[in-house]
Amino acid sequence: MSDPKAIFLKDASVSTADGDQRAFIRKALGGYYVNRDLQKARFRSWEKARDAASMAKWSAVNDLGNQLEKFVGNFEKNGGVVHWAQDAAEAREIILKIAADAKAKAIIKSKCMTSEEIHLNDALAKAGYGVVESDLGEFIQQLRGEAPYHFVFPCMHVKREAISELFTKHLGTAPTNSPEELTMIARRHLRQLYVDADIGISGANFLVAETGQISITENEGNARLTTALPKIHIALAGIEKVVKNLDDLAILLPMLATAGAGQPMTCYNTLYSGPRQKGECDGPEQFHLVLLDNGRTRLLADPEQRDALHCIRCGACLNVCPIFKNIGGLAYGTTYQGPIGSVITPHLRGLKQWNHLSGASSLCGACTDACPVRIDLHHHLLHNRRNAVKTNPTLFDRVFHFGFNFVIQRPKLFAFGGKVFRTTLPLLKKLPLPYLSAWLKTRDLPTPPSQSFRAQWKDQNHE
Repeated sequence: MSDPKAIFLKDASVSTADGDQRAFIRKALGGYYVNRDLQKARFRSWEKARDAASMAKWSAVNDLGNQLEKFVGNFEKNGGVVHWAQDAAEAREIILKIAADAKAKAIIKSKCMTSEEIHLNDALAKAGYGVVESDLGEFIQQLRGEAPYHFVFPCMHVKREAISELFTKHLGTAPTNSPEELTMIARRHLRQLYVDADIGISGANFLVAETGQISITENEGNARLTTALPKIHIALAGIEKVVKNLDDLAILLPMLATAGAGQPMTCYNTLYSGPRQKGECDGPEQFHLVLLDNGRTRLLADPEQRDALHCIRCGACLNVCPIFKNIGGLAYGTTYQGPIGSVITPHLRGLKQWNHLSGASSLCGACTDACPVRIDLHHHLLHNRRNAVKTNPTLFDRVFHFGFNFVIQRPKLFAFGGKVFRTTLPLLKKLPLPYLSAWLKTRDLPTPPSQSFRAQWKDQNHE
């Protein structure tokens, strides 16, 4: 298996060297900041709204077993079928079996990050099913052969000229730089696919325990067509998506829209109750819901970092993260990018292989300040770093931490070490030390002070 850390370092180096791409992303996010702040100002108190949203998720996640049981009972009363998947492989098997039993040929999908997590498209394609993404950004990324760049804006890094060339190559359309025309090209191509598809696959933003409904929020209306026109609707969701009731949903939907896209409300917010009932003119004949664990109960068992399961996938932390803005979404090499991805990926995919993501942070705290449900993101990055050292310490970790612990408890030795460091720092800059040389490639060490803080304090106060 390839080393995720080595791939990350290579891809991040390429991304950071692309100044044009970085400038393009920063410009795109500049418009988001303006709209987000305008919408935040419409709240009587944005901070109290964050408190309410955080409590809505806290109350559901900390009673997850009971809330899931309640949701499943109501969902099945509505005519839906629930499937439990312990991991990605089991989730893929369940969906493939549903497709095989239905003798399906064509499948259409709306945006679903959980399907990216389990690599569903690849599994369906290998089994011989044609799968098309119906979300415009996801459709563009599918044609490019790339994973989504961002939770909310999957192709935010792609310029309209590149999209035009992509459509000309794959769809045979005339070149155009008009966003409206590009949108209409995709719309004309996708419209018939909704009718032809045997199965529609969606995600779920929230699972409402009170009513047994799934909530999907979108801006294009493609999810409504994906779920209503094919005979079979399969929804895939992580078990943490449950909320207690419609009152909590009413808090979370505007928070998701404002924090995620700078909107007062997302254009389409739909509750799906079950398959088509007698007398109804549309809707699927079968409605299946695959509830995915895939490491979530392991994270639930960690009281220190459990609140990472509160995430509503708004992408706000990505939008403010200086690391994301410099390396981009694809460099992370995993489904969930940015600060929240760096927190949860080691839990979902293994701390030993993915702990490097927690080190890719400035620890500025912007992510925590932006999170609409108050996840303590930057501290969780530190928790991951600590846990990685505890579970798999290198020789350097052992020696450095033992030495630091020994010195820090002896003030005179600490003061002497500071004096030695100030004296030798100019020499250290010139030595080919592996860790320091790598650090200095993109940073400058400041000139050391002539005196320690203690000496300066003593002189200033004439002690």
